[in-house]
Amino acid sequence: MPEQTFQDISEMTYEQALAELESVVQALERGEGTLEETLTLYARGQALLQHCRRLLTEAELKVERLTAAGTAEFPAAGEVE
Repeated sequence: MPEQTFQDISEMTYEQALAELESVVQALERGEGTLEETLTLYARGQALLQHCRRLLTEAELKVERLTAAGTAEFPAAGEVE
């Protein structure tokens, strides 16, 4: 496994982080590389997973706030004529 340089996770979009996480999982499943490289990839995968979870939580909170703020203004589904 060649030496890798990684993009700063904090600057990644959800889609970028998820794509790299999938790539990391595939690399780990192949079992190639030295122990040190595998540990580095595993740590990278953990960091990517945390970043994805944080972004999803933030998105969920935004949706909840928008829904709460807009509930009085919009009729519920099925009430639209």
